[in-house]
Amino acid sequence: MESEENKSREKQNLKQTIPVENISSLKNTAQEPVEKKPNSLSLTSHEINQKIENEQTQPFISLALKDLQLSREKLEKEIEELSKKKEQIDSELKSSFTGQSDAIARRVKGFQEYLTGALQDLAHSAEQLELVVPPVIVKPSPLDENKKTDSNKETEIIPAVSDTFRPDESLIRRCLSQFLEQPDFYAEPWKLRRSLESNDIEMLEDWFFSMGGRGAQPSRGSRAKNALIAAGIIAILGELYGEEFQTLVLASQPERLGEWRRCLQDSLGLNREDFGPNSGIVLFERSDGLIERADRLEERGELPLIIIDAAEINVEIPILQFPIWIAFAGGPNEIYEEDGLL
Repeated sequence: MESEENKSREKQNLKQTIPVENISSLKNTAQEPVEKKPNSLSLTSHEINQKIENEQTQPFISLALKDLQLSREKLEKEIEELSKKKEQIDSELKSSFTGQSDAIARRVKGFQEYLTGALQDLAHSAEQLELVVPPVIVKPSPLDENKKTDSNKETEIIPAVSDTFRPDESLIRRCLSQFLEQPDFYAEPWKLRRSLESNDIEMLEDWFFSMGGRGAQPSRGSRAKNALIAAGIIAILGELYGEEFQTLVLASQPERLGEWRRCLQDSLGLNREDFGPNSGIVLFERSDGLIERADRLEERGELPLIIIDAAEINVEIPILQFPIWIAFAGGPNEIYEEDGLL
């Protein structure tokens, strides 16, 4: 009995010695594994699901990357082939006439501008020159022993080029004054049926009396106006020489010659029969045929009047030997427009 009482006392003493805090902590430690166990199980299942999804999508990702790699290699190969073709085409263009056409066109255009400027400067310089030919003294032949030395000296004076039309100045000025009046649309053929402006008359006076009927004059800006001035010259020369002269027009394209024919026909009241090899006006596309025709006219004692279109950049040297000719010097814009460069 004493032993049992002792045991009960010891238990009570133990209960009193253990603090309350330790008892609560022991309870918590005992309950913690039970509460945290469900959380650890949920995390593991989530990771398992992610792993399963990654394993399922990995083949598709690998296949897509492989396709992208193949497409990239194919594109790089095509780009390399196109680059080689481009280099080959560039080398062929540089070595062929087609590739050099652009450079040639630029050089021709620059040279054309140079020739146009040179022709205008030449025409301007020719206008300012006083073309006076010094007298030529013809000495007697030393074989002529029957005449005295003093009596053998003969002097031949060649009139100046500018004095070619001086004897007919009054008639020419009368015609020019008539050109300023109202146009006569019913005048006889080979008479000017249109009127001219005062600056056109000044240009004709300079051409007749300063240049002697031979030289270049600035273009009036269009082929129709140049043809009208040429019609005035033809009408005046018709008064002076009648049917003993023939007009030769030089233009390098059929369209330009057609425009010259229409303008002259309208200004002078002509018909189609007046344009031909045996008529009053002959149209030429090339200068060699015009020169040959002018030589034949001079051999027959007739006078050729040569008219050169403003689109003609060069004037052949044999044309300069003939006594009466006029060349219309076109400006750069007019020439470029005629050639289709503007």
